[in-house]
Amino acid sequence: MNQAAVIYEQLIERFVRWAETCPDIRAAVIVGSRARVDHPADEWSDLDLIVITTDPERYLSRTDWLENIGNPWLTLLERTATGDEMERRVLFEGGLDVDFVLLPRKRVPQLIQDAPVADIIRRGMRVLLDKDEIVPQLTLPPAEASSAHPPTQHEFLQVINDFWYHAVWTVKKLRRGELWTAKGCSDAYMKWLLLRMLEWHARAANGWDYDTWHGGRFLEQWAEPRVLEALRDVFAHYGEEDIWHALLATMDMFRWLATETAERVTAWVRRQSLCPLRQS
Repeated sequence: MNQAAVIYEQLIERFVRWAETCPDIRAAVIVGSRARVDHPADEWSDLDLIVITTDPERYLSRTDWLENIGNPWLTLLERTATGDEMERRVLFEGGLDVDFVLLPRKRVPQLIQDAPVADIIRRGMRVLLDKDEIVPQLTLPPAEASSAHPPTQHEFLQVINDFWYHAVWTVKKLRRGELWTAKGCSDAYMKWLLLRMLEWHARAANGWDYDTWHGGRFLEQWAEPRVLEALRDVFAHYGEEDIWHALLATMDMFRWLATETAERVTAWVRRQSLCPLRQS
């Protein structure tokens, strides 16, 4: 166990000792890298805690409770991955980064219905505290490969149309001289659409149950070398000429990704049409 892991474990122990004395905190689990076997935590990993409490507002509106766990340098509120809840992010002394997702008990059954959250929980969960046997409600069976499927025609066209609409929008900002706005669209919003197509492209090549993680995590491991090489040219410095260059490179990359993905999806559909019907 490296030094960072030892320090985080000490923080976890302080959290558990404190949480055990709080009647409103009913359960707490670790998710993310510090609970995973596949791609486990390294010295740069943060700590993700889901805390089930009868009074989440207390921990969202106040910060004094953090001193029971460590010495907070700074803290802020942020929306969770689902966008439905707020979490408190804390940077403790020594650069220890902790995300507290504070949820009311009634949200537990709905939590696992959200696909990204379910995927995070499925990858690993470490129980720290469970006063009311709530955690079994968070337990998920392994994902079935059959649940993975190509994008629908609507999903595919939505991403394509969204991308090209914003390509034109970015050009207009560039022509007006709004470099900040143009770069923000090309290097942020359009890149998320590029990533979506990148994920489909990888799955179309390797099987629809191929693991592309989420949010670009570990892209350098699951994307093919040709993709990684092309990505070198799609981000810009703050300058008109460089933004033009990156935008055109992004458009070119998106075009061949979308074309190859469509061809592969079409081939997949044709193969399915030739398979004998399953007997019910």
